[in-house]
Amino acid sequence: MNIASFLLPKAEVAYLRDDMTLRQGLEKLRRSGFAAIPVIDGEDRYVGVISVADFLWNILAYNQDLENVTLKRLENRTVRDFLQSGKVRPACIDTPMENLLECAKNQNFVPVIDDRNVFIGIVTRSDIIKYFVDKYKAGPGRADSAGARGTDECT
Repeated sequence: MNIASFLLPKAEVAYLRDDMTLRQGLEKLRRSGFAAIPVIDGEDRYVGVISVADFLWNILAYNQDLENVTLKRLENRTVRDFLQSGKVRPACIDTPMENLLECAKNQNFVPVIDDRNVFIGIVTRSDIIKYFVDKYKAGPGRADSAGARGTDECT
């Protein structure tokens, strides 16, 4: 079974654009209530995931003089400046659910892209776990496992 039926579409997902200012990014992240959210570029392509910690550690690294850290001094920096690319790899829309289990061990969601690398949504860890619990309860041969590749690869 592929992940399309578990997809939370982009329209329902909190995300940042990589050209947002630090202030805009922090405010949207705070309003979302999440610790990490996806980041996309101006053409809606997935570029990574940013977390509260990414902002914090980069602000501290950028400002050695911590007594003078102000949002005014950081206002010209963008989300792109704080992003650690490659930390959270996305899955393609046709990826089987079995491939997402390894990803779910380390992250709360898996970003999903189409064949043009355009961000189309996420699959949450809770949906991944629920799928496997339901599959386990159904017993061998009763759950849909078509398309399973049996690999630990996230993409």
